[in-house]
Amino acid sequence: MTDVKNLEELFQAKIDAEQKIEPKDWMPDEYRKTLVRQISQHAHSEVVGMLPEGNWITRAPSLKRKAILLAKVQDEAGHGLYLYSASETLGTSREKTIDDLLSGKAKYSSIFNYPTLTWADIGAIGWLVDGAAIMNQVMLCRTSYGPYARAMVRICKEESFHQRQGYEIMAVLAQGTPEQKEMAQDALNRWWWPSLMMFGPNDADSPHSQQSMTWKIKRQSNDELRQIFIDRTVQQAEVIGLSVPDPLLKWNEERGHYDFGPIDWDEFWNVVKGNGPCNKERLDARNKAHAEGQWVRDAAVAHAAKRAKRKEAA
Repeated sequence: MTDVKNLEELFQAKIDAEQKIEPKDWMPDEYRKTLVRQISQHAHSEVVGMLPEGNWITRAPSLKRKAILLAKVQDEAGHGLYLYSASETLGTSREKTIDDLLSGKAKYSSIFNYPTLTWADIGAIGWLVDGAAIMNQVMLCRTSYGPYARAMVRICKEESFHQRQGYEIMAVLAQGTPEQKEMAQDALNRWWWPSLMMFGPNDADSPHSQQSMTWKIKRQSNDELRQIFIDRTVQQAEVIGLSVPDPLLKWNEERGHYDFGPIDWDEFWNVVKGNGPCNKERLDARNKAHAEGQWVRDAAVAHAAKRAKRKEAA
């Protein structure tokens, strides 16, 4: 017991000294479990997040828009692969991680259980959803676990382009015909509140948040990040002539931040529990893709075995 306590003290001292924890370092079981849960959910979110955007690849309004969207979806697939690799360094297999997603055991960001009804939704996802993701992910470039932090450097660079792409779509629509501006405003109306939910429950209701802060897995709390996002995004909406759908939104001079209305956490938890508009559709799509891709995985394994056999013979 004393040895474990000493190891825990040395572990925390290393974190406090801003040194990275690497895969072969000793770490508490709960630290490992927390990272496996967070990184795998992050990876699943990147992969499932391709689905609502993929819905518009064949219907993009121009060849240029289609090429940009294709590149973005490809980026998200790459992000998932980086993160699955980081998760594997913690001793969990990629197969098990993916099986947990396909069975519904593992979670992914609830935001991707909402439908993309119009082209403006692609703009709203880039601007709001990726914008909220960047708020979370920039701090992860300094997370205490080395492989996760290094994976996040490239991911954040690419996500910043995604956010700009989405904002540009919304800006063009907002400056277009009345119908186009109305479409942009409708997308903002539908994606605003789910985007605020992306930061997770209020700090008082988040069971893992404080421990993650102590371990420097997270650097800022859910509520802190949510406030920063609101302060920045409200001004961005004003620049392009759109209105944030919150009648209680008001600048608080004393606090130096915007006050905002209550978030419907009942909706959030309902979606997390699998009852969102597209939960079943998303899991069905991932299971279908996994089943149809089995021959590719089998061929890759067979090819690797064949190469290994040839190498032995040589």
